[in-house]
Amino acid sequence: MRRANITVYNEDCLPAMRRMKDNEFDLAIVDPDYGLGAKISNGGTWAAKYTKKESNLGGCPTEGYFNELFRVSRNQIIWGGNYFNLPPNRHFIAWHKPQMDGMHTMSNVEYAWSSFDENARCVSFNNTGYRRIHITQKPVKLYKWLLANYAKPGNRILDTHLGSGSIAIACWDLGFDLVGYEIDTDYYNAAIDRLRKHQAQLRLEI
Repeated sequence: MRRANITVYNEDCLPAMRRMKDNEFDLAIVDPDYGLGAKISNGGTWAAKYTKKESNLGGCPTEGYFNELFRVSRNQIIWGGNYFNLPPNRHFIAWHKPQMDGMHTMSNVEYAWSSFDENARCVSFNNTGYRRIHITQKPVKLYKWLLANYAKPGNRILDTHLGSGSIAIACWDLGFDLVGYEIDTDYYNAAIDRLRKHQAQLRLEI
């Protein structure tokens, strides 16, 4: 398998996208801020530790953000699409989290809007078994599933809100070039450290 080129920037994605060419990326997989504010603390003590940091982040992305995202990428998968004013779509992706079944303080399903013209799909992965560094952190195996089902060999991937860096690990393992942006310096450093440790571990196993 080819070695992936993972490039991550600690900066605001919007001015960065304005410098990009049309259709520079084949697929954008993004997880923007949902604009929930203090509502994130509804998850109880687990979510409460993130409340101060997350409440300092911006709200929902602007119309300008989505205009640029659609301009620079041929296809898009947008987590939290139910919070945004996006075009009607036939093909949405529902991520089921079995460990949350029966809980009323945390969502057991998350919704992603997509630009693909196919039937809707549902995938089930537990969101456990690793150290969390971000409140909306998603498992690497979920991103691997997305890449396996929606990206083609040689595709360039864009992530405008890198967060915990799960997508970077998935792209590295599957050989997809990725350009990612994370505006928060703490999250950026944590994601870079997580990726480097993963890469080092793989080298030890070879």
